[in-house]
Amino acid sequence: MAGTAESSWQPRYARRADNMKASEIRELLKLLGKPGIISFAGGIPDPVLFPSEFAATAYSEALSAPAAASHPMQYSVSEGYAPLTGWIAQHMTDLGVPATTDNIIITSGSQQALDFLGKLLLTPDDTALVTTPTYLGALQAFSAYEPRYDTIDPGKGNRTPQSYAKTAAAAASGAQAKFAYIVPDFANPTGETLTLDERKDLLKLAREIDVPILEDSAYRALRFEGEDLPSLQALDVKDKGSLNASSVIYLGTFSKTIAPGLRVGWICASETLIERLVLVKQASDLNSPVLNQMVMHRIVEDRHIELIETARQHYRTKRDAMLAALETHMPDGVSWTKPKGGLFVWLTLPLGMNAAELLQRAIAEANVAFVPGAAFYHDGSGANTLRLSYSLPTPAVIEDGIHQLANLIK
Repeated sequence: MAGTAESSWQPRYARRADNMKASEIRELLKLLGKPGIISFAGGIPDPVLFPSEFAATAYSEALSAPAAASHPMQYSVSEGYAPLTGWIAQHMTDLGVPATTDNIIITSGSQQALDFLGKLLLTPDDTALVTTPTYLGALQAFSAYEPRYDTIDPGKGNRTPQSYAKTAAAAASGAQAKFAYIVPDFANPTGETLTLDERKDLLKLAREIDVPILEDSAYRALRFEGEDLPSLQALDVKDKGSLNASSVIYLGTFSKTIAPGLRVGWICASETLIERLVLVKQASDLNSPVLNQMVMHRIVEDRHIELIETARQHYRTKRDAMLAALETHMPDGVSWTKPKGGLFVWLTLPLGMNAAELLQRAIAEANVAFVPGAAFYHDGSGANTLRLSYSLPTPAVIEDGIHQLANLIK
């Protein structure tokens, strides 16, 4: 007879295992298979945008070329497939960051990049500076390495650089602030974007504290309106003269614009940091799958601009539908962000309302799912906030779901 969960054997776990918690978003994704559920939960790209037929042809060609058929099935270098890292280096150069392949490493999406940087930079009790709220997956990745968190709020507040250092040092003997993590463009979860002045202020503060910035740019390409703003890394490189002198670490991914299932992301940073990250990659998974990298290279080389523009138009229509539905149906006392790109709207309920309790009713009574906002706060606050994603539902379904959710809130 199989043992119960209570009687099952368990090893003596490492202390860091206590910091590993299930993602509320991943758990909510299980609801997608339930009939009738309107899900505003996961920020999952719409599969109608995936270049499936083109990818199928690219896979077939990669595996059938007589002289090179074995290459995509073999081990490879940890840095990444050279044609793809070359394409990314040129892409970064086009974004104002003159880069070479020595400044690039391929990762299994941005999530692996976050894990690698947490492993490389954090010692237990060191401080990671994050916004409140911030990306839940980043908190999960960093928490495995037992940091403490402090809040950074670009362009707002009046904390001095000395206060950050003092707070970090008070945590434990030898503890330091190690990095600032930020999603500057159409942030997950709020959809908000840093202004140019806020970017410059953040760079100034990071230099004064003497910490690198981890710039998570997963949504940068999904701008619907307004003028493109330079990345933090581009601004830093302009000030310091070269990428190798920059202390900004850029995390890029094709998951939100091409296809998440291929699991292809990258880090762009100084050569010396990339050399360290190669060692982390070698100890983790040796190399990202060559076949997927080859296919991604074919896709972006031939169709990148077309796919980006199609995704922008597609998600802009859904964003507009959600903002219109919120304006029409939400009662007084509820506020929300109005993003100019990305996949998310951030809703703030009246004080005293609890989004986690609302979720239980929303699923049971209206078949509507969303992510309670507290999951995105390192300190567990934000009980009256929630994240809505418009990436998957059609405009008509968005209208219906928001209407039902508004009725529950009323």
